[in-house]
Amino acid sequence: MSVGVYACKYYTEARTKINKTFRPNHDKNADIRIKKKQNLSVLILGIDTGEEGRIDRGNSDTMIVATVNPDDKKMQLVSIPRDTAAQICGNKEFKMTKINAAYNIGGAPMAKRTVSELLNVPINYYITLDMKGLEKVVNAVGGIDVDVPFTFTSEATGGQTFNKGMRHLDGGMALAYSRMRHEDPDGDYGRQKRQQQVIKAIIQRAISFNGIQHFSGLLDSISSSMATDISFDNMVGLFNNYRSAADNMSSDSLKGQNAWVQTPDYDFPLSFQIVSNTELQRVSDKLRTGLGLEKTPINNAETKENALNPNFKFDVTYDQNYVIQPLDQ
Repeated sequence: MSVGVYACKYYTEARTKINKTFRPNHDKNADIRIKKKQNLSVLILGIDTGEEGRIDRGNSDTMIVATVNPDDKKMQLVSIPRDTAAQICGNKEFKMTKINAAYNIGGAPMAKRTVSELLNVPINYYITLDMKGLEKVVNAVGGIDVDVPFTFTSEATGGQTFNKGMRHLDGGMALAYSRMRHEDPDGDYGRQKRQQQVIKAIIQRAISFNGIQHFSGLLDSISSSMATDISFDNMVGLFNNYRSAADNMSSDSLKGQNAWVQTPDYDFPLSFQIVSNTELQRVSDKLRTGLGLEKTPINNAETKENALNPNFKFDVTYDQNYVIQPLDQ
């Protein structure tokens, strides 16, 4: 079999497998946007299934908004803390809870809409990947190199010690590295930084592939662990037309304040992250600028709930009480 025929066969097989993971994108401009090389945004969801035999939908353990601007050759990654208080958009009744529950309640489309409303930013596409999928993709790109910020060992790493400094990680090590939280002095925010490190490293390794057949092989390897509303042909378009943006990637996180929150759903308070109007506006402005959109004031359920808690202070380090009140839909 000639090289060309083999590559075509491999490409076709990968396309068939990836298209099985495809979910319809109801945005009529979904295909046009990539063909015309327009700015776009993708919600990346790391799902906490795929381990220990879990088969339920699970919550989104990781939530990252990526914006890609092919003209400016820039990409942004902005993490959203999974415990962020947010109105779940698309639910029949008012429901404000931790944002990572949006995926469990209504799948990726609901998570996509919820994040869009929270940050006042259009979310064009989504990609979900379970934990086994992360391990597979790292192995498929030949492992990744990361700069470990401090030395740590934890149960999550199976007793594996990560020494400070540059280190090459295989899939299993990358998964453990990105999931550790309790040993990090920055807690969940430190975990978000490490997750972004891993994603950046994966992207940089993937775009270094010299042929579409190699990229197709990468997609093939993770097809059983992912779901997306980006078709295979559009993924190829992203690989061909947007890869230069990965040379200039920046990272950020939406930052909230720890609080004990009383919600209408429970008789006792739960631990949440409450985000100030100022922080919501900052991140919204940054993402909208990356997409070439004008900055617009945020006015959503989260800003309204903040107004109903005038005594809550966003400039202190201790936990406070916060009450979520039902709003008109």
